[in-house]
Amino acid sequence: MIHYIKGELVATEPSAVIVDTDNIAFKLFVSDNTLAALSSKIGSQVKVYTYLAVREDAMDLYGFNSLEEKGAFNMLITVSGVGPKAALAILSVLTPDAFTLAVSSGDVKAISKASGVGPKIAARVVLELKDKLSRELTSVSSTSDYIAPTPIRVSGDLGKYSDALNALVVLGYTRNEAADALKGIDSKNMQLEDIITAALKNLMR
Repeated sequence: MIHYIKGELVATEPSAVIVDTDNIAFKLFVSDNTLAALSSKIGSQVKVYTYLAVREDAMDLYGFNSLEEKGAFNMLITVSGVGPKAALAILSVLTPDAFTLAVSSGDVKAISKASGVGPKIAARVVLELKDKLSRELTSVSSTSDYIAPTPIRVSGDLGKYSDALNALVVLGYTRNEAADALKGIDSKNMQLEDIITAALKNLMR
């Protein structure tokens, strides 16, 4: 297994990057988030974590800007019906943090925004990964390649209402949509995750 590739970023494509490692150029398929992070580094040395997908007719190399994104990818491809391309599509619209929040709060809408990922697949992602993600977040082996994406942190200075509002914006909702969804929710006496879950239920009505 190739853990990562380190070399000069020589080019980018709409869904891939080309990395030259001592005169051998590797093409890695990447998410839009990784592409955005690397696109300004053409001509510079980069380190890209990798996953090699082997099929009967092809060997495709997928690249990630962080171990958190690679960990989210590894989890996604365990879901029935989610292949590497669908996993990259999801990670193109959700950062690892936003992916964690979407799964833990059951936000099917946020996941289904990915190209080619419908509500049924998105619901399956939530169903199959919610408990697994919860376990990974609390206990990750120190020898594993996987680093679980970390949930969005709570800022005590802003208050739970503001934290919930910002989290909903991260998931792709407008600030007005998020604010309307939070109306009537007693954030003072609830945990942040419960506030977000209640708001998402309001948004799905």
